[in-house]
Amino acid sequence: MLTALILSAILVVLSIFAHYEMLRLLSVLVPKVPLPVRLKVLFVVLGCFLAHTIEVWGYAAAYMMIDAAGMGSLKGQLHDSFADFLYFSATSYSTLGLGDVYPTGALRLVSGVEGINGLFLIAWSTSFTYFVMDRLWPLHRETRN
Repeated sequence: MLTALILSAILVVLSIFAHYEMLRLLSVLVPKVPLPVRLKVLFVVLGCFLAHTIEVWGYAAAYMMIDAAGMGSLKGQLHDSFADFLYFSATSYSTLGLGDVYPTGALRLVSGVEGINGLFLIAWSTSFTYFVMDRLWPLHRETRN
């Protein structure tokens, strides 16, 4: 249990750090990129999506390490590949949680924390995108005149 708590805390800190750095990078690049407004918005959305993808892959790698260490595993409709961990991580991160694949052992706690972390980071991306749109949207009028 203690190991799962420590691993969960490490994963949360790493994913928040990765997310922060991606949003910071986007906030620096978007004003400087010589693109039309709509492509700047697309750039932000794809950047946020990339951050979420990196975070999901990080959790999937942690699940695979937990499984390899014998501290927990996935059960259900599996194909015995990394794709199972990736699929489970994506459904946990997004809080979709289909139930066709489910965790045992230490993976139970870590996957619950991933859901909370994913929900927070998705909301963070949403608010960041909103603020970028708030700044960029008036520029649509300027480019039409």
